[in-house]
Amino acid sequence: MMKILLISASPRKERSQTFLLAKELLRGLKGKNTAYTIIHLCDLKIGFCRHCESCHKKILSCPIKDDVSFVLKKMLDARGIIIATPNYIDQVTGAMKTLFDRSSHFIHCKRLEDKYVAAVVSSGSGCNKKVLEYIEYYAHTCAAQYSGGVSARAPVSRENMEEAFILGKKLRLDIRKNREFPRQIRIIEKGRAHFRKIIEARKNEWTEEYRYWQEKMIRSGL
Repeated sequence: MMKILLISASPRKERSQTFLLAKELLRGLKGKNTAYTIIHLCDLKIGFCRHCESCHKKILSCPIKDDVSFVLKKMLDARGIIIATPNYIDQVTGAMKTLFDRSSHFIHCKRLEDKYVAAVVSSGSGCNKKVLEYIEYYAHTCAAQYSGGVSARAPVSRENMEEAFILGKKLRLDIRKNREFPRQIRIIEKGRAHFRKIIEARKNEWTEEYRYWQEKMIRSGL
């Protein structure tokens, strides 16, 4: 079963131009043995990260009692993740950025390895390059490969919709074929080496992350 997670950050939900594009991407992904989950961040309670490091000491543990744990577990369970957001001042929305901030364990331990990310962005200006690049950057810091992004100036055009559909087909093919993109792999491996050193230096504090790294290295034969 190919599990796909769509995380939408538009407060307008299904009425948004962002979701319109994302829905077309999902249509391109459509196929046998594919399961979709759609999460609208505006429906959830998401608190700001307090930098307490609890999630490093005990994996995915957090003193903030909200809905973030639910979303993070869905991300771990999915093979493909679609990040859909309006462009707010050349950035993802505050809700999406807060979710990213709360996923720092994913960054430390590269928990989205073997997963693929696609981005959907819309705005009134159509100047969405920086936002797409930021989502790609986030994917790489978590060890996911980036299948690509689609963006549009509102209202979205037929050409935008076709581009989203094609990206959905590409994302499906990337997942099915377990494609590897050498440039992205090099970026991911550089980040992995960086955080491995940090976690080893903090092994007496970040006990569960250190144990995770040790077990992962044993499984990988490193």
